[in-house]
Amino acid sequence: MEKKHCIIVTVVISLVIVFVAVVLEITLGKRTFKQEFEYRCSKFESSKKYNCTEIWHEFEKAYVNRDPCKIPMNACGSLVAVAHFEHAYNKTLFWSKTKNLVRDLTKNRDDVNLEKTLLGSVLDGLTWYGKMGSSETFTKGYPEWNECVNNPPRSFWNRLSTAFADVACEDHVTVILDGSIDTPFNPSTTFATIEVKRIKYPKVKSLTVVIVPQKSNCNNESLKALKNALVQGITYNCKEVTEAKIKKRSSDPKRPIGKCW
Repeated sequence: MEKKHCIIVTVVISLVIVFVAVVLEITLGKRTFKQEFEYRCSKFESSKKYNCTEIWHEFEKAYVNRDPCKIPMNACGSLVAVAHFEHAYNKTLFWSKTKNLVRDLTKNRDDVNLEKTLLGSVLDGLTWYGKMGSSETFTKGYPEWNECVNNPPRSFWNRLSTAFADVACEDHVTVILDGSIDTPFNPSTTFATIEVKRIKYPKVKSLTVVIVPQKSNCNNESLKALKNALVQGITYNCKEVTEAKIKKRSSDPKRPIGKCW
């Protein structure tokens, strides 16, 4: 009897410990991956237009119970479809090697870079993968970005970048490039390999390159390659803008991005 009593007490204590751990995890902000996904989705500005539960299920389908190095880009097609883009005309903003600068610029503006879309904001900074024979989502020990081409985050961001560029439909789009490096338009970046190739005329009539001049400026050789990569009909412009001026524009939300420079 005494032994049985001890077992019951032990079980109760274990359950209490688990409960306290879960409460502490939530209280301290240490959410599970799914909790973080759903939290970010619910906090998105236009979340009422989307079904976050459906989006999570479509997201899981792309990688759960699959080899983490064999997730093709098209595995994320249905996910992108249920979380379609909705942003205003003449608001599309691309970047390459300038993520933090663009984040600061658009924080108080309604211009839209990839990370300000629903899926972009939900998955920005997160890593995930699945394993064969498992229904779980793993976040540690994942394949590095360059370890295998078809890993879940890389395929996701490539697919999202494709869709983002496809919906660009405006008089002009802007891309902010890094002038502190020797090759602002690097042929291996997502902007070069995917986005530029998906910007089409007459949906888009011009592209403006904004570069923060340090090592490189508008005369950089790599920008000639960017100009040549544009489809016929799209005009090319380049403007050298200081980082201070870009940050200043973040406090001027009503000024169209194309007229900021």
